[in-house]
Amino acid sequence: MCRNIRTLFNFEPPATEEEIRDASLQFVRKLSGFTKPSKANQQAFERAVEEVAEVAGRLVHGLTTVSPPRNREEVAKAARERSAKRFGGPSVDRPGSRA
Repeated sequence: MCRNIRTLFNFEPPATEEEIRDASLQFVRKLSGFTKPSKANQQAFERAVEEVAEVAGRLVHGLTTVSPPRNREEVAKAARERSAKRFGGPSVDRPGSRA
């Protein structure tokens, strides 16, 4: 129904508000079981997405660590390599692809 929710903390550059909202949307979709709610549930669904995004943003921006920020491209490449090893396909570096 929905793709995996990605880790958003401790990356350079930091997570954008759009990334946080996208993760919040995926979370609400998973909880509700709806990829697209009915008109009767639309308002509650959208309100939940906005509230989760607000809280998630506070969390991500409020966390601290002594670890250096991770590089998004390196993490994505490692995920593609793990996937290729696990599922037997080639490790393909595709511009704009998400791991």
